Amino acid sequence: MVDILPFKGVLYNMEKVGDIADVVTPPYDVISETGQAAFYRRHPNNVIRLDKNRAEPTDTEADNPHARAAVCFQDWQNDKILVRDADPALYLTSVRFTVNGREKTRMGLIARVRLEPFEKGVILPHEKTFSKVKTDRLALIQACHANFSQVFSIFADHQGVLDMLGAATQNQAPVYGFNDDDGHYHQMWRITDPRLHDQVNQALAESRLFIADGHHRYETALNYRNWRKQQEPDMDQDHPANFIMMYLADMGDPGLIILPAHRLVSDIPASVQRDFIDKAGACFDITAFPFDPTRPEKSIVDLKRAMTAEPGRHKFGVFIKDASVFYLLALKAGVMTDVFGSRLPAPLLDLDVTILTHLILFKLLGMDEAMLDNEKKIAFTSRDMDALSIVSKGKCDMAFMLNPTTNDQVRTVAESGLIMPRKSTFYYPKAITGLVINTLVDD
Repeated sequence: MVDILPFKGVLYNMEKVGDIADVVTPPYDVISETGQAAFYRRHPNNVIRLDKNRAEPTDTEADNPHARAAVCFQDWQNDKILVRDADPALYLTSVRFTVNGREKTRMGLIARVRLEPFEKGVILPHEKTFSKVKTDRLALIQACHANFSQVFSIFADHQGVLDMLGAATQNQAPVYGFNDDDGHYHQMWRITDPRLHDQVNQALAESRLFIADGHHRYETALNYRNWRKQQEPDMDQDHPANFIMMYLADMGDPGLIILPAHRLVSDIPASVQRDFIDKAGACFDITAFPFDPTRPEKSIVDLKRAMTAEPGRHKFGVFIKDASVFYLLALKAGVMTDVFGSRLPAPLLDLDVTILTHLILFKLLGMDEAMLDNEKKIAFTSRDMDALSIVSKGKCDMAFMLNPTTNDQVRTVAESGLIMPRKSTFYYPKAITGLVINTLVDD
């Protein structure tokens, strides 16, 4: 049973910070060092100082990024830069954006959701997590006792909860309305009516939530709850540590977009690069596409058009450093079953990311799990032109372009209790950080 509740959110005081656009960021895990520095410069109260405080050469056990984040969080509350709402609320959001030349709008609900272990089947993951990231995130939450960013989850909104909340707020001025760095227009409304809170709780009680983005944040919240229980064995079941802040979106929303996560692979021996296409011919039908360096966008468009032809067939685009052509790889029928048999469950065999990981990266290129976790050997981008540019400039050896995973595939894998390869999905746009903060101390 899903337990979705309002909470007294901590929000930026616009009289103190001026423009909300100056203090919000994307989630911490997509912010580079360059981006981090830019957010530091943008505003002295940017949420980057809370969610991804900068490491310094002089850091000590007592003076470190998480400790500084905790000091900022407390100081900003003391100075009324951050102000906690007086009444519990649900926070309805919308984001209007353009993707592939089409304008979309996605609605989302920010709420407190009771933590449940995955084995209960109420809240389900679909991607692998890494202990190093969870250790870092746990240290932050232990220092600050707050959720600065939401876990992005999706559900089947059969009862039209988000539409109902949208109708309830249509004559209400938003708390925020602003454009982010990508030109996406965000709005947020505060919903304080207890009757609406009860309607949402009851309507979604029998739902299943699928984590779209934020697996590390969710597992960290479970670890934090367990840590708090060790400190306070009699902790009440409704203590805020038993909940996490989530952003909830409808699986059927036309604005729920998944972009592909193209792979950029480095440190491939020259002989392996040279022999790759010949070896791949045993598993794939291969077509070469000429690359016109004077018109790279057209070359990309032609390749992408071919990748999306024949719906249901697994196709990949390949760029190889110093090559004058692109390659389209189309999987031959029966290959995955012949090669892997029952070693891979059926829901995973049908995923492009599984084919890429197990057949191309592991079998044809000779990579292993440790290499996939090495950021120097493999990187990711959702932008087609970035993939081409990085290979063309010799910054990586090969780029593999994928079609995006679908929401139905996410659901099937999660309901089967399975885990996809890392970076199987890129939900777009990401849920923005800094709109509202969930404090984990007693109300």
